[in-house]
Amino acid sequence: MFSQRYFVSSFVRLSRHYASAAVPVMVDGIRTPFVQSSTLYKSLLSYELQKYAFLGLLRRLKIMPSTVQYVVSGTVIQEARTTNVSREAALHAGIPNTVPAHTVTMACISSNQAITSCLESVRSGVCEVALAGGVESMSDVPIRLGRQLRCGMLDLSRAKSMSKRLKILSGLLNPANWNIEFPSVSEFSSSETMGHSGDRLASSFKVSRREQDEYALRSHTLAKKAFDEGKMVDIIPIVLPNTEKLIDHDNGIRVSTLEKLSSLKPVFRKHVGTITAGNSSFLSDGASACLITSEAKAKLLGLKPKVYLRDYVYVAQDPKDQLLLGPAYAVPKLLGKVKLKISDIDVFEMHEAFAGQILANLKALDSDLFAEKFLGKSSKVGAIPLEKLNTWGGSLSIGHPFGATGIRLVTHAANRLIDTGGKYALVSACASGGLGHAMLLERYP
Repeated sequence: MFSQRYFVSSFVRLSRHYASAAVPVMVDGIRTPFVQSSTLYKSLLSYELQKYAFLGLLRRLKIMPSTVQYVVSGTVIQEARTTNVSREAALHAGIPNTVPAHTVTMACISSNQAITSCLESVRSGVCEVALAGGVESMSDVPIRLGRQLRCGMLDLSRAKSMSKRLKILSGLLNPANWNIEFPSVSEFSSSETMGHSGDRLASSFKVSRREQDEYALRSHTLAKKAFDEGKMVDIIPIVLPNTEKLIDHDNGIRVSTLEKLSSLKPVFRKHVGTITAGNSSFLSDGASACLITSEAKAKLLGLKPKVYLRDYVYVAQDPKDQLLLGPAYAVPKLLGKVKLKISDIDVFEMHEAFAGQILANLKALDSDLFAEKFLGKSSKVGAIPLEKLNTWGGSLSIGHPFGATGIRLVTHAANRLIDTGGKYALVSACASGGLGHAMLLERYP
């Protein structure tokens, strides 16, 4: 029988362990320039883009690759040859082959998941120095042979006799089986495209076409202003292999006019829709990375962190009618968890999939009806002041490489906190599948 003294001593040891849990911090974050797909990075594989981000961060911080103890990367569309893109990128960045690495996927919040995976590893003592990454290449997506053709080719490889092979081959040569499968742009659970869902969302929250175009223009204008003022310090220039071509800026920022934006036709709901190419994020290639350590380890390495990673939540809701409402659920949940109000937050960074999507989320957060009906709260969370939201542009203008955006959001939030002298930043994003995320950052003193 275990004695009472044994249980007491075990409880004391556990209490001491959790009381002394490491405090996770983000030392710094960077990204490659985000570019429109099928342009500057079309010759690169995802692992190469992620490698550039890893190397850029390590060089900026002047730390050896051997300092890293764990690596996690987020991505969405995987290249068949490098299914664990985190591991391949780490090896090619010179990180020792004894350092574990794994890849996570959670749609547009994949690198947010990479960050929180690293955060928990540091907080629990699994490691002291973790490298989080995110990458996406839309320039070389996997295009598959149709299922009948794939199965037939597998059967052909297993056939023992010539007669069997000839029979299978005759079926393979039938043009009716020569179909090609492109990556789906529809939600698997609802068969609806994200753009169509976003159009319905904007309509249900009465977000007008003009509001969406004005917001898109704001995003591009603020991004250009941030570049011109030298605030985009998260970008690390890269030189393309076998060339002398330097890539040092995002290539999707286009400051237009309301007149030009209003002339564009709806993309998804042709006659009644309000979402256009001008008020949507565009397909992008790029990679990002950030270093997460314990506060104590950062001091030992002589590194000054940018922010504390204080807390976070993930949420999920109806993927059909609330596909893009992740922030409307995640922000209230996080604020309640950390016992803060909208007014306590100095910097907001929210993912911009579509102008209609982000404006619908802002309206939901400021709606008593939404709070009562869907959040079970007696009153609304409140309005997020636009002067605190995405003031260096967002995904509409900078670009949205699916797996890389999360780290870009967190890095921009941290850099904006430092730039403004604020205390708290809140990052939030929606994701395919009806998922959402929010994280609280606190500026490091």
